[in-house]
Amino acid sequence: MASSRSGPNLSRIATSLGVSVATVSNALSGKGRVSGQLVERIREHAAELGYVPSQAGRALRTGRSGVLGLVLPDIANPLFPKIAQAIEFAASAAGYGVLIADSRGDVTAQTEAINRLVERGVDGMVVIPRRATRISSAACPIAVIDTPSTSGNTVAADHWQGGCEIAGHLAGLGHRRILIIGNNQESSVQNDRADGIHSGMRPDMHAETLWIDRLEQDSGIGCPLGLAEKVRQGFTAFAALSDLQALRALTELQQAGVNIPVDVSVTGFDDLIWSPVVTPSLTTVRMDMDAIAGIAVSALVDTIRANSIRQGMLVTAEIDRVPMQLIVRQSSGPCEPGTKKTSEMENM
Repeated sequence: MASSRSGPNLSRIATSLGVSVATVSNALSGKGRVSGQLVERIREHAAELGYVPSQAGRALRTGRSGVLGLVLPDIANPLFPKIAQAIEFAASAAGYGVLIADSRGDVTAQTEAINRLVERGVDGMVVIPRRATRISSAACPIAVIDTPSTSGNTVAADHWQGGCEIAGHLAGLGHRRILIIGNNQESSVQNDRADGIHSGMRPDMHAETLWIDRLEQDSGIGCPLGLAEKVRQGFTAFAALSDLQALRALTELQQAGVNIPVDVSVTGFDDLIWSPVVTPSLTTVRMDMDAIAGIAVSALVDTIRANSIRQGMLVTAEIDRVPMQLIVRQSSGPCEPGTKKTSEMENM
């Protein structure tokens, strides 16, 4: 016997209004031929009674779970909880719940995470691939958030344009020698950002790229980046390809006695939660998370509801890239070659 504390079922609503259970079901689901006036009456009465639709029952009727999967590459990275929050908000607005899986930066774990979500019956999923990997197919529609240059990408921030924004900002401040700092030479996102910086530079500017992953493979994890030496060599701007690497650059330069931004400028990407509160606050480029999540989820949901789903299909969207926004803070300033501090460093 059902508990008296449980919510009203369709039968109770139907009996109260003197209509069939089928009519109530169609009115609440938006299916079938039910007059608008009766639909409104049924829904109002259901709300008065505190009726809550059964997700399990809906899944049996429609063959859909009402749940989307989300695969993140590394939930410990402070960037990805921000993306997860935006995806969950967009999914909730579309009437879907979200199950999250973490690939922990491992290709095998990424495949297992995708398969695990499929086994749990998600209607579709959003995947942010582990760097330097491609998503080919799975047993449900997939929206990929990576970078516009990646095949199969659904939507992403325009990382190349973000790099151009950084280059233009540094050029306007008078910087001519830039050190680009990345931590994965195989990452499509980081390469697009670096290419954007190169493309946005003026003819009289010069840039070199320091890949930390290669440096640490050769010299050990957590080794110094040698940035003080780069300052002595004449580099006046350090353009990190993520805020995490920018923080590392800020720390090392300040420990070496370099004044930021008087002696050199430091910039990042992603505008992480601590970027405005470090000292000096970090100039960076921000992704429009809400727009990206909204486009990805909308494209995915439209595909699910279109009844034209092909197993393993990668979802496309009308807008595949969202512009990034330059956020200017205290860590970047005018280039003033020949300052006292620069002269002091040359004698160190």
